[in-house]
Amino acid sequence: MSPDARIPLFPLHCVLVPGGRLPLRIFEPRYLDLVRDCSRDDSGFGVCLLLPDPEGGDAHHHARIGTLARIVDFHTLDDGLLGIVTRGQRRFRILDTTVRNNGLLLGSVTWLREAAHRQVPEDCSLLADITARFLDRLGSNYPEYRHQDLQDAAWVAYRLIEWLPLPPIEQQVLLELNDPVQRLQRLLRLLPEHLPEA
Repeated sequence: MSPDARIPLFPLHCVLVPGGRLPLRIFEPRYLDLVRDCSRDDSGFGVCLLLPDPEGGDAHHHARIGTLARIVDFHTLDDGLLGIVTRGQRRFRILDTTVRNNGLLLGSVTWLREAAHRQVPEDCSLLADITARFLDRLGSNYPEYRHQDLQDAAWVAYRLIEWLPLPPIEQQVLLELNDPVQRLQRLLRLLPEHLPEA
């Protein structure tokens, strides 16, 4: 399979989903270079989850499926470091990687298609209600939000993956599912364990 693009990668201990908001603190020279290049070229970078060494060592590996991030804001943090806010775009699968001289990881990726629009099924309507409650507190971070998004299975699933206190490995499993209704059904099963108390 030939790659669709070659992008810089930023492996992290968290998962970014399409439409998601991810603030980052930037201090390593290779990632300062990444931010500079993305700003100059009006391009994005790939966020992928760091995974523990399957053999129990200190090494880390990264997930093969991640999300393209676009920088939407810059600011200086209280400690003088660079802060950025990114927004998740589309999912990708990493085909292979190389490392630049400065240590920055580059990935040849193919873009993953999103499923056709699916309505939130009746048996998952509770998840749309929970998403609406979250939006009462977090809606200012999502200026593009429209009320009809609460009936979009993919949009609701991605917001709950982002907002519920799920372990990153569970977020990754959900990100990798291609059917948005399957994501909602899995979230519904996880809900009793991870829904914050009112």
